[in-house]
Parts: sequence; C-alpha cells; structure tokens
Amino acid sequence: MGIELLEHERIDELQRNGYRIIQNEKKFCFGMDAVLLSGFALVEKGERALDLGTGTGIIPLLLEAKTLGEHFSGLEIQEEMAGMARRSVALNGLEEKIAIVTGDLKEASKIFGRASFDVVTCNPPYMNQNHGFKNPEEPKAVARHEILCTFEDVAREAAAVLKPGGRFYLVHRPHRLLELFETLRRYRLEPKRVKFVHPFVTAEANMVLVEAFRGGRPQMRVEAPVVVYERSGVYTREIHEIYGY
Repeated sequence: MGIELLEHERIDELQRNGYRIIQNEKKFCFGMDAVLLSGFALVEKGERALDLGTGTGIIPLLLEAKTLGEHFSGLEIQEEMAGMARRSVALNGLEEKIAIVTGDLKEASKIFGRASFDVVTCNPPYMNQNHGFKNPEEPKAVARHEILCTFEDVAREAAAVLKPGGRFYLVHRPHRLLELFETLRRYRLEPKRVKFVHPFVTAEANMVLVEAFRGGRPQMRVEAPVVVYERSGVYTREIHEIYGY
C-alpha cells in the first residue's frame, strides 16, 4: 500500500506480525518505555482498549499485534502526530481494528463517553514543572513534560472512561511513585501490580510499570523486575522476548 512519507519521516519494522510504523526522527520516536508497557498491559479477548496520548500510535499497534483485544483507540492532541499514527494504521491495513482520534486527553471522557473501555494505557509525560529542561521542539516537549496535561488529568480521565473493574496500565519514573499512587487512589484506581525496570542488575530502577483496577480492593503485588542489559549493548533474553526478536 502506498503511504506518503513527509520530510524526515521513515518506516521502521516492529518485529511483530510484520507491522511497521512511521516515525519522524526530528520530532519524536517511540522508546523502550512504550514497548515495555505493551508487554506489561493485558488486553483480553473481546476487550476494548484506549491509549491516552498515543503519539505515533505505537502502543495500539503493539497491543493489536500481541493481544486478542477487539478494538484499540488512540487519543492524541497533536494533529501532526495523530496524522502520522493514522498513516501507520493504514500502512498495516488495521483501520478496522485501530482508530486514532485527535483530541485533548483532558476531555477523553467527553470524547469517548464514560465507562466505555475495559483497558486504558498511558505513557505519560514524566517531568512536571519542577523537573528537567523543556525541549524547544514542541512534540518532544509535550511528550516528556507536563505541558498540556498533568498526571492528575491522566488518572481522572482514565478512571472516567474505564468500566467498573477495568484496568489502567502506565509506565513512569520511580521517583514519582508515591505521587502516582496517591493520585490513582484519589480517583478510585487501586494499584494492584507493580514491576520495576533496571538498566543493569546492579543499577537502580529507572522506570516502573503499574497496573491499577477501577474500584479494586487494596492489595498490591510487586513482580520480579525487568533487567534491560546483560552487559553494555547486550539486551537480556526478556527484552528480546518483549521486542519479539
């Protein structure tokens, strides 16, 4: 299928079902955090999933490839990114399975309706206004810093669009974990499963994966951690399995 590529865009292989994705190296390319989230999230047969702040659509694409979910939606505020994601969906012939919607994450419940999804995923901006240097290139800045939304916006809207008992999956930074838990519980999203990600077995965790249930009872399981590298430049077996090669 002929898909138009714009300046600085390229097509990358996803190592899953022969799927490919369009990316722009000058704007934003997906990272390992999105791939890890797609390996952590569970979407069961017949379920419908929404990815908040989907960017290039990487998480809906990978979840469609890895799970038996019925339908996947992605919400993205930046039209340029949403357009790129739609072209990737078309590139893979997945228009019937994946819908990319342009809109504000803070209005997700108005756009899709309340209690309309079984699963919500999000790879939110990690840095709030007190952390880090804001990249002057807007797409990267929006992806990495809480410029257009806060984590409270994410939790509120995830809770609103989830069905009772629905599941919310996110990846974030460990230094904000206490804040994440407090915010999730404020919106009756009970943390149930946590997995830390370490670059090396001897290094501190630099990412954390969280599963929360809407209206769940307080009981949380901390799973065995993910270690990314056996040694410099060499991925562990688990990372190879998550990536699919």
